[in-house]
Amino acid sequence: MVLKVAIQMDPIESIDVGCDSTFALGIEAQKRGFELHYYLPENMSLRDGLVTARMRSLALNDQSADYFSVGPEEIRNLTDMDVVLMRQDPPFDMAYISATHMLEQICDTTLVVNDPVAVRNGPEKILPVLFPALQPPTLLTRDVKALADFRQEFGDIILKPVYGNGGAGVFRVTQQDENFSALVEMFIVSSREPIVAQQYLPDVRQGDKRVILIEGEAVASVNRVPQPGEARANVHVGGRPVASELSDRDIEIANIIGTYLRDNGIIFAGIDVIGDYLTEINVTSPTCIREIADFGGPDVASLIWDAIEVRLKR
Repeated sequence: MVLKVAIQMDPIESIDVGCDSTFALGIEAQKRGFELHYYLPENMSLRDGLVTARMRSLALNDQSADYFSVGPEEIRNLTDMDVVLMRQDPPFDMAYISATHMLEQICDTTLVVNDPVAVRNGPEKILPVLFPALQPPTLLTRDVKALADFRQEFGDIILKPVYGNGGAGVFRVTQQDENFSALVEMFIVSSREPIVAQQYLPDVRQGDKRVILIEGEAVASVNRVPQPGEARANVHVGGRPVASELSDRDIEIANIIGTYLRDNGIIFAGIDVIGDYLTEINVTSPTCIREIADFGGPDVASLIWDAIEVRLKR
């Protein structure tokens, strides 16, 4: 089956080939003989019920330089595609949400990965609240008094923006830290969104594990260890990828949340696990495919395309 695949992503010129999961998915699709196309989210249009995009055909080379070539730009109806990969990075803002509304219009004829309705309903820091028994103590609020009470209760906490990504705007605040009020003021002034407060988990020093789920099943993981003096383990802010194996707890968490993900069209998800706790569920543009492969783990990109082909055959 030769599939027509469109990848909705950020500018391909700006990616880091060595650790870009979208690139890995594109390479695997190309190996299978699929027809690849590429477009930017801002080049999508909805008119009279039709969703189109100014896109280019795409060819990839798995190398550090000259890693892609594109054909001439043309306007294509997205329903002409068999699969659309929604792979632009957050922030999860109104532009992101608007893109999900547009892609929702083609879901009767084209498989969108992940399902745009589920993506819209599942911001990575909010989706875990559906499974409170798996989370560390967590508060979402703009109420300054509630935040102060939460800090008083737990002493050592994390503050972060509810729609942030890549570790940006994440702060550890201890009971003795005099910056708490100033940080809360900064969050309140800079946006109208809730703030996430979470009990600090010392286990993060051993790593913030990314576990990959395909169709709700845990298939692989990689650990991300923070730099000394840093509370964040995100690779974007210097976290060091380290080989890891799936633990019994990782599999237990996946079994609890897997049915929800599978039933809502989340083919590819990445969850973050610190110690025994689930902290985030990423369904927008999960990463770490390349890092897992580098450590000799499963070929996650191939497993994802296997799952996509099964979905299409249904």
